[in-house]
Amino acid sequence: MAVSEGRVNPRNNIGKTSDAELVKRLLIENYGYAPELIYIIRGNHQKVYARKPCPLDVGRNDGWLYFGRIESDGIRLTIEGSFLVGPKATKNVIELDDERARRYLAGESIEVNKNLYGWFILKWRSYYLGSAKAKDGRLLNYVPKERRLRME
Repeated sequence: MAVSEGRVNPRNNIGKTSDAELVKRLLIENYGYAPELIYIIRGNHQKVYARKPCPLDVGRNDGWLYFGRIESDGIRLTIEGSFLVGPKATKNVIELDDERARRYLAGESIEVNKNLYGWFILKWRSYYLGSAKAKDGRLLNYVPKERRLRME
């Protein structure tokens, strides 16, 4: 499941096709759904920003949301990106039980089926917790330190 090995590095396509086209293709390939948004890829870390056009003038905020990042083997979604894609995603969503969700939000990598590889959206109940990479029977944790659940 998820990203197949031997696939072309999507970072090599940045600048060769439109940002929106590349992001939508990666979202469809990996999660089976791409929201109708405007996408741009910026910076040395290939960060993806998304926004929905709005005729309302909201002042200094330009409306761009940090949505995810283009990785060498797919697209990694932020917590916000996973909330936009997750409800309509048709593949590569892993539902966590209470204990594994708590551990993941605390910053731990958690165990999964050893046969899984690639990027997955993590879901706990009706919440989307971001995305993680499955590798060697573990979901690698990408929850930013400042957003982690503090354990006592």
